[in-house]
Amino acid sequence: MGGDRRIKIALGVVSGSLAVLLFLVVYICRRRSKKEESSERGRCELIEQAEKEDLICFAGCGGLTVQDILDAPGEVVGKSSYGTLYKATLVRNGSLVLLRFLRPACTGRMKEIFPAIQLLGFVRHPNLVSLDAFYSGTRGEKLLVHPFFSSGNLSQFLRDGKDEAERWPVIYRISLGIVKGLDYLHTGLPKPLIHGNLKSKNIFLDSDYEPYISDSGLHLLLNATAAQEMLEASAEQGYKAPELIKMKEASTESDIYSLGVILLEILTGKEPLLGAPLSLKNPHLPSSTRNAILDHKASEILSTKLLSQSDSLKRQHPVTEEDLLMFFQLAISCCSPSPSLRPDTKQIIRKLEQIG
Repeated sequence: MGGDRRIKIALGVVSGSLAVLLFLVVYICRRRSKKEESSERGRCELIEQAEKEDLICFAGCGGLTVQDILDAPGEVVGKSSYGTLYKATLVRNGSLVLLRFLRPACTGRMKEIFPAIQLLGFVRHPNLVSLDAFYSGTRGEKLLVHPFFSSGNLSQFLRDGKDEAERWPVIYRISLGIVKGLDYLHTGLPKPLIHGNLKSKNIFLDSDYEPYISDSGLHLLLNATAAQEMLEASAEQGYKAPELIKMKEASTESDIYSLGVILLEILTGKEPLLGAPLSLKNPHLPSSTRNAILDHKASEILSTKLLSQSDSLKRQHPVTEEDLLMFFQLAISCCSPSPSLRPDTKQIIRKLEQIG
């Protein structure tokens, strides 16, 4: 009997403990559920607000208001099938900003693209153009606010015939900066952020020739049709990796291919497509440079000015013809037809630092 009594007491204690434990679990779960509901409610409110008219500000916004954007006079500096770029002046302080207008028919709904907007607003790196603010209007119009770079883009710089475009220190600085920016997109975030539209026109320069990659992840804000049009435009200009058929298939490896084309542009000063697209007389830049290396004629592709620096700049900026050839080979490896054979950004940085 005594044993039975002890068992009953023990069972009572256990039951009581289980009841307390169960109460705590239920209490914690309810609190967590309320927290999650509150967080989700807040997120939904933000999205609903943005679908009406709102300005979402990020670091670098500088107290920008909706009225500042609506009142800013601007001039068109670029156009595409999915939007227009404006150089705009803020009336209240006279500062310049770059406004990217996205056509309503080319973008997703706010509830679909809101996570991508938050992600792009979070991205910060010394070699990336930041998203400082995002405006959505009542008719579905969307505006991205970026810093403005008065020195223009890399494509203009290479084609304008400036002597700086053929100086090794400048070439090296630009190349390394581009790779570091892309490396952050691929490895510096919780998940790789695929650029999707890397080309020399999407790289801006400051007065010290420091490069800034723009349009990072822009395809995430576009609908499937507009994103595909972006890819087709990239293909027509010679930057599309051969394995890509649809923009949704873009990868870190396809970004590396585009990077390789840009490195070849920087070294040769030539357009990615040398005339008519992929014709025998006017081959694709990676193909022509690859053939030149195989035929031991790389020096014919390099400019005379760049080659002459391998002697005249040895003391201040050591660079040899062998260094330039290594640079060429690195760029060509980025343009390998096989994605698995392309180096990643870390490997490219290490190689550039060895050459530099």
